Amino acid sequence: MKTIRVSIVTPDGPVFDSDVEMVSTKATSGDLGISPGHMPLVAPLEITSVRLKKDGKTEFIAVSGGILEVRPDQVTILAQSAETASEIDVERAIRAKERAEQRLKDHQVDHTDFRRAELALQRAINRLGVSERKI
Repeated sequence: MKTIRVSIVTPDGPVFDSDVEMVSTKATSGDLGISPGHMPLVAPLEITSVRLKKDGKTEFIAVSGGILEVRPDQVTILAQSAETASEIDVERAIRAKERAEQRLKDHQVDHTDFRRAELALQRAINRLGVSERKI
């Protein structure tokens, strides 16, 4: 089966670099499914998971936004942060989720802090969702 090279890179360095059969993720414009030979594309990513299929197995990586670039033979994701399912510290993600939920309940939070809490909650939920999909 044909494959496409996928590189996921953060400011801290590479997180994933391998050939896969298909990439699925969510851009701000909607869901994307990318196979070898896909037309060129650049899209901003939401806080989401990236699903990578190869040899009948699926690997998930949690990304906290970024940019996706697709070329016919290469997918590059430049993410603010990214973690494979096996790297996610579940207890830390649960605590982050609880902190964000508490901040959202606090009615004295200004708009900027409210938005930060919303984003923190989205990141924590995304990380917990990916951690449940460990292979």
